Amino acid sequence: MSLLGKTLLVTGGSRGIGLAIAKRAAKDGANIVIGAKTATPHPKLPGTIHSAAEECLAAGAGGAIGVQTDILDDDATQRLVDAAVSEFGGIDILINNASAIDNSGTLEVKAKKYALMHGINARGTFWTSKLALPHLLKAENPHVLNLSPPLDLDPRWFKIGGVAYTMAKYNMSMSALGMAEEFRGQVAFNCLWPRTAIATAAIDLLAGDLGRKASRTVDIMSDTAHWILTQDKAVTGNTFVDETICLEQLGMTEADLEKYRVSTMVPLMPDFYVGDAGELEKYIDAARKMQGAAKAAGEFTKKFGFG
Repeated sequence: MSLLGKTLLVTGGSRGIGLAIAKRAAKDGANIVIGAKTATPHPKLPGTIHSAAEECLAAGAGGAIGVQTDILDDDATQRLVDAAVSEFGGIDILINNASAIDNSGTLEVKAKKYALMHGINARGTFWTSKLALPHLLKAENPHVLNLSPPLDLDPRWFKIGGVAYTMAKYNMSMSALGMAEEFRGQVAFNCLWPRTAIATAAIDLLAGDLGRKASRTVDIMSDTAHWILTQDKAVTGNTFVDETICLEQLGMTEADLEKYRVSTMVPLMPDFYVGDAGELEKYIDAARKMQGAAKAAGEFTKKFGFG
């Protein structure tokens, strides 16, 4: 099945996974609506709503527009939905990708960051879905895809990911699962989450160059999102993991997954909330030791004038 002629509304779509999903749909000839805050170049982050729309057009989109949107602003979100309907006549697919992250522990997390994460991840996802639903219900095979994890209640995930962030991210998944049942047979609601870290600007800020090398590219997320979005709306209420779709639905082998790796020299970093929490704890401890050794080597070099 193709997404030709379908209209996708993507929140947080100016860069990273959101943009990758949009461009993959654009290759089919879909119409793309990019909703994000960045309208002018950011000093640290790549992409704007305008450059994202241009990239989608270059990839083959039937049409593409960028709409500056603060997902915390209900009026702005309504304008985003209205712009999509005005420009393309409706909405077939909503990608709830906008998200904020802070893995700080309970004693360290700031009130503003807590409010931001719950405002964007939890409330923003729910409210954007609510506003888009009247239009999705008119579509032939409508889908909503939230970029959020399986609901694994192993308490170690709350410790590793931070209680505040984990609560906010799980809220996105609960929205999808709840609405999947509420609108069963009318609109498909699913979630997608990566098995490993994904090389985005966020991973650069959180884990630096080592984190990027330990990641897979955004292509694994866009390829697997495309599979979900081309299924019948009866496929609903799932918390999919990218690697599982590749192996079980796209006919790939473990060897095929190598094409998504940024570097084969660094072990892949497991992502939060999938697999064994202890595995990620061990990886984080090892990465910290490696970073500590690299820092010590740099200080030694600087002190003694080598290099």
